[in-house]
Amino acid sequence: MTAKQIVQNFYKSDVLLDTKLMESFLHPEVILDWNSSKGFLQMNRTEILALSAELSVAYVRSKIKISHILQDENQVSVRYSHYVKTFENPREEMLLAHFMVIWEIKEDKLFRGFQMSQLS
Repeated sequence: MTAKQIVQNFYKSDVLLDTKLMESFLHPEVILDWNSSKGFLQMNRTEILALSAELSVAYVRSKIKISHILQDENQVSVRYSHYVKTFENPREEMLLAHFMVIWEIKEDKLFRGFQMSQLS
């Protein structure tokens, strides 16, 4: 499987709300540097999985719409929008945020990420 296919599979699944599935995509030494409109975060595997668990409590459904995806060897850049449905209103899909991320793939897992986001 190519690096691009690994990243596509990650975002095409409902992985952001499924901690067990999320675990299967993350390298044991994964690090994500995240610049958001709220500030900078650096997250390790445990923190990424905790975020996934938090999202699964707040949202009933999560969908990623990828607009751009490019691969250069073991690095993949993705531009996407993240849509969610809340437990309170599961019929309404709302845009959560726009994202741009570069993932480095190591041993067929997400290893090093550099992400920027902006709330909708």
